[in-house]
Amino acid sequence: MPDSSLLETLTRDMKDALRAGKKERLSVIRLLIAQLKDAMIEQGRELNGEEELAALITAAKMRQEAIEKFTQGQRPDLVSKEQAELNVIREYLPEPISEADLSILIDRTLRELGAKGPGDLGMVMKTVMPQVRGRVPGGQVNVLVREKLQQL
Repeated sequence: MPDSSLLETLTRDMKDALRAGKKERLSVIRLLIAQLKDAMIEQGRELNGEEELAALITAAKMRQEAIEKFTQGQRPDLVSKEQAELNVIREYLPEPISEADLSILIDRTLRELGAKGPGDLGMVMKTVMPQVRGRVPGGQVNVLVREKLQQL
């Protein structure tokens, strides 16, 4: 049997959360399903795995930004709500990559592409990002790639 789509997984998990009476989890899963369905309507077709992942990443970023704002606004009640939602979303994201593994991946990519300096940033990012999308923030990848290119 082929891997189920994220939408199928979320639908199954929604039913499980409903049966178990986990209201907060159910609410987050329903929001994610709605977000995926909205993206499907916008695209006019089924989403591929990359597009599903992009929708999840967007949802996670929204929660992370809200956490930062609520922390600045000294609203611990809202911070904990957003953090709980982010934790549920992270269950559906790929496993994060460590900074050491990211560094190794970037070094290998630099060698394979024959990168010579900062002018090769776009080429390196275009190769690295598809391999780490959803596992590490793009800004973090960009900073590390820039540092390594400066050292060449």
